[in-house]
Amino acid sequence: MMKQLLITFFVILGMVLNAQTVFSTDYSSQADIKVFVAKYESQADLNVYKVDYESQAGTNDGNWFFTKYASQAKIKIYFVDYESQADIKIFFVKYQSQAGWRNKSKQHLLY
Repeated sequence: MMKQLLITFFVILGMVLNAQTVFSTDYSSQADIKVFVAKYESQADLNVYKVDYESQAGTNDGNWFFTKYASQAKIKIYFVDYESQADIKIFFVKYQSQAGWRNKSKQHLLY
């Protein structure tokens, strides 16, 4: 019984630690990756849905929770003005079910 509780605890802890918590930096030098927001979904590598609570953040599935402080985030991003400056291109979707990778070759950038 105790062993099962410990396993469950560590699985849940692992899910929380791997959640896509994101912080938007003011300078590109502070960021882990540079992101361009595409005008059309078809241009994006990743469809992103902004969740309201950290517990809703996914594990590299496009469900992002934006943190207030850099220290709270798993990934620090910088929004660039030009597509050529970006490591990945994202498109913000209206519904959580639309979130996900369109170009899985870039998926490693957010691990």
